[in-house]
Amino acid sequence: MSYDLSDKVILVTGGAGGIGSALCRRFAVGGARCIVVDIDAARAKRVAGDLPGAGHTGLDCDLLDRAAVQRLFDQVTATHGRLDVLVNNVGMTSAERFDVRSIESIEREIDLNLLSPLITTRIAIPLLLASSDARVVTTVSLGGIFPLGETPIYTASKFGLRGAMLSIALDLRDKGILAGSVLPSATDTRMLRQEAVDGGNAMQFQDPPQQPADVVAAVVSLLDRPRLEVYPKPSESLLVRLAMLAPNLLPKVFPLFRGRGERGMARYLEDLRSRGLARQVDGHWELVEEA
Repeated sequence: MSYDLSDKVILVTGGAGGIGSALCRRFAVGGARCIVVDIDAARAKRVAGDLPGAGHTGLDCDLLDRAAVQRLFDQVTATHGRLDVLVNNVGMTSAERFDVRSIESIEREIDLNLLSPLITTRIAIPLLLASSDARVVTTVSLGGIFPLGETPIYTASKFGLRGAMLSIALDLRDKGILAGSVLPSATDTRMLRQEAVDGGNAMQFQDPPQQPADVVAAVVSLLDRPRLEVYPKPSESLLVRLAMLAPNLLPKVFPLFRGRGERGMARYLEDLRSRGLARQVDGHWELVEEA
C-alpha cells in the first residue's frame, strides 16, 4: 500500500533543518499541508514559504518550553482541528567530551533529544485521535542501538528515545495511532558538519554519510508499510545489532574501527571544503555559513 499524503496535516519538528526540510518538501509534493516547526522562526517561515502547494505554515517553538509546546498545538487545533502525522525530528549533539561538559549542557541535550519528543507526542494525542489515520514518526539514530563512545549523552538520549517509542507504539496501536521510528546513521546535515569541524565522534564516519533523501525514503516507507522501526541502511544496522550481542567485546572492537573512522572524517571534511561548506583557519576547521 502507498500512504496517501493528499490533504494530510503533517507537523515536523526541527523542520527547518536538513532532514526536516527534506521531509516537508516530500510531504508537500504529495499534497500534504505542512506545519514546519523550528526554534528559528525565520528559517521555519522560509522553508514553509518555499514548499510546493498551499496551506503550509512555519512556526517557531522552543520545544524545551512546555507552555510554548501547548500553545503550538492550540494553534494547530484552531487552524486544522486535527493532526494526521507528527514527525519528531528535532535533535542535537555536542563534540564536548563527557569529562569536561557542563551539567547544564548534559541536561539540555537529554531534555531536547529525549524528553521533548515524549512531551510533544503526549500533548499531540487529542489532535492525533481526531485523525482517521494518525501516525507518529520519530527520528532516532543508530546511536540508539550502538554506544558512541565520544558522545555518551547523545547515546543515552537516543537509547532512551528508541525504547520509549517502541513502548509508545505498542501502547497506542489499539487506540488508533500507529507509531514507528527511523534509525539513520550519520547524515550529511549541518549538525553532522558541525560535529566534524569540532572533531566529534569519528566512529560514525566508517562510510560516507548518507543524504537526507535516504532518511526521507525510509520515513515514506514507514508510512506506506507501518512498522516499529526502519533503517535507511539495513546492512549497517545489522552490523551494529550483531555487535551488541557481545557488548563486553566493544573495548577490543572500537580500536579496530577508530582509525578508519578518523580517515573517513578527514575525507568528509575535505569534501565539505570542496563544496564550500567548511574551511581551515589557523589549522582549525570551521563551517562556512550558507546564504
